[in-house]
Amino acid sequence: MSSTIRTRWNLLQWIDGHVDDHRELANDRIEWFRAVPFILLHVACLGVFFVGVSPVALAVAGALFVVRMFFITAFYHRYFSHRAFRTSRFFQLCMGIAGCTAGQRGPLWWAGHHRHHHAHADSPADYHSPREKGFLWSHTGWFLTEAAFATPVALLPDFEEYPELRLLDRFDWVPFVLLGVGLGVLGGAQVLFWGFFVSTVLLYHSTYTINSFAHRFGSRRFATRDDSRNNFALALLTLGEGWHNNHHHYPASARQGFYWWEIDLSYYGLWLMSKLHLIKDLRGVPARALALRRIDAGAGR
Repeated sequence: MSSTIRTRWNLLQWIDGHVDDHRELANDRIEWFRAVPFILLHVACLGVFFVGVSPVALAVAGALFVVRMFFITAFYHRYFSHRAFRTSRFFQLCMGIAGCTAGQRGPLWWAGHHRHHHAHADSPADYHSPREKGFLWSHTGWFLTEAAFATPVALLPDFEEYPELRLLDRFDWVPFVLLGVGLGVLGGAQVLFWGFFVSTVLLYHSTYTINSFAHRFGSRRFATRDDSRNNFALALLTLGEGWHNNHHHYPASARQGFYWWEIDLSYYGLWLMSKLHLIKDLRGVPARALALRRIDAGAGR
């Protein structure tokens, strides 16, 4: 083991040993001033009552909801968080920029906190477990805390070496703001309010359901150590993320709908991208993983 890797490993161990204290600091103090942009995005949705509605505005809102949901689920989650496929350094940056248009902070921030979640899912150290802090906290409160604004770079030894990703993570708001400006300039106020504000807020809360609803409601196929559930409705809403118990059982897979009847639109999109040679080496689910710790085979929780 090289000295660099050993240093990173020791730092990870230190974080694990101090995470409970760190979590209490983060979860007990919401940074209301820094939360103002998030709150204003919700308030801005009221503008639709002044600008009206049209088929074009609704179509733009729907399209940007679906496309940006894919950027989060396929890029932020399955690539940056779990390395479920491979790609070039250039397209890696393109995926990061695309993900930033969803307004859910940078790819390193997102991936680092998600890796932390998997390491401590539904334990006292988990930032957004509904078991620990309640449903609303897991849905929205946790990421507005003092410590949650920081990017946990210690959990990202595979990405912190890329200066362009660190820069993007620092200025993650730029692609998001440019999207809003572009919609306003090209489509006018109606497209801006529906296509940017409403679409973004709906995207926010749809994504958050995986932290909250998917740990409370649904079925369990695998005896994971957390409360993750499979939920068909959430899988449709989030392009496949609702197969959450599947995912916690085998996070490395690019496919979260393990069987053909489990619709996973994000995986279908990644499969198409692999055929276009934009990405490669999509990870599947080994047969042994499908048979391991199945609740219907008598495995306990």
